Amino acid sequence: MLENIIDLGSIIIADIVLSGDNALIIGMAAAGLAPELRKKAILYGMVVAAVLRVMFALIATKLLGVPGLLLIGALLLFWVCWGLYKEIRAHTDDQAMHAMEDAENLEAGYTGKPRRTLRQALTAITIADVSMSLDNVLAVAAIADGDTNKLIFGLGLAIILMAFAATMIMKLLARYPWISWAGLAVLLYVAIEMFYRGIFDETNGIIAFLRSSGMLG
Repeated sequence: MLENIIDLGSIIIADIVLSGDNALIIGMAAAGLAPELRKKAILYGMVVAAVLRVMFALIATKLLGVPGLLLIGALLLFWVCWGLYKEIRAHTDDQAMHAMEDAENLEAGYTGKPRRTLRQALTAITIADVSMSLDNVLAVAAIADGDTNKLIFGLGLAIILMAFAATMIMKLLARYPWISWAGLAVLLYVAIEMFYRGIFDETNGIIAFLRSSGMLG
């Protein structure tokens, strides 16, 4: 019971602290559009991010169960931690907050004639969503550790947060930076544990894989 509570808490924190880059890109892309196109761009960005998360989750869950790939997943999660560290240092959450506010305020941001098409903005959002959805899914999949219910909870929460509370979350993270640091600590712990299991786990660890293949006596 306690383990489930800790895992769910970790998933919630991961979803919150990893939503900053998504909000920044979507907000900036939308704020650069004419006001009448912004809602379409924001909605599109949220839908694409949601679809990508589901797709990546299905792939990640299968791959993390393949012997030897758990270690690669751990290394990727360390990369996610490094990216989050740089975002915290660069005050990405504060930038994202302003970008989302400008995008939602039709009198702020760019208010002249359209200088870029909706298609151009949507292309930029889609490309950005690919990498940003991947890090969120990897973190949630690592914490869920094969538990489908936890994985669904994490993905559902991430989608809901992006769709209905992106600006509020950015304000929260900008005002209380320690939340981001706490999230980084959680993800780093998960990455270290995943790295250890990627080497020594009796089922999916690299040592078990080498032994089963006859490469290690």
